[in-house]
Formats: sequence, C-alpha cells, structure tokens
Amino acid sequence: MADTAARSTLSAQRKAFAALGVRPSGTRHPLVAAAIVLPLAALLVVAFGGWSAVVEQASSVGVMLGR
Repeated sequence: MADTAARSTLSAQRKAFAALGVRPSGTRHPLVAAAIVLPLAALLVVAFGGWSAVVEQASSVGVMLGR
C-alpha cells in the first residue's frame, strides 16, 4: 500500500513540474548552473584569498606545459 502512495505522490510531482516547464530528468541548463555556482565561488575567493592561489596554480601548470 505504501508503494502505491509513493508512486502516486511522484506522479503528482511530475505533473506539477511538467506544468511549470521543468525538465523531468532533473537536469539544469548549464547557464543556470553557472549562475548558481559563480557567485558562491566569487565569495569564497574573496573570503579566503583564493585568487592568488588560483593564479599561482595556473602559472605552475603553464610552466609545466612549457608556456
């Protein structure tokens, strides 16, 4: 009986998401994902001084590749 209730709940959720135009697979558009992640990444870079670490790593990778 519980299995039937769970399936009907999932079915109702799928119908609601479909009405809103949300993809049933649950995937996001890459631009939406970037819009979610980039502000947090920028905050972390500023908060922890990570920009210098990123530049240093990129520089060392460039040296390793011979550029």
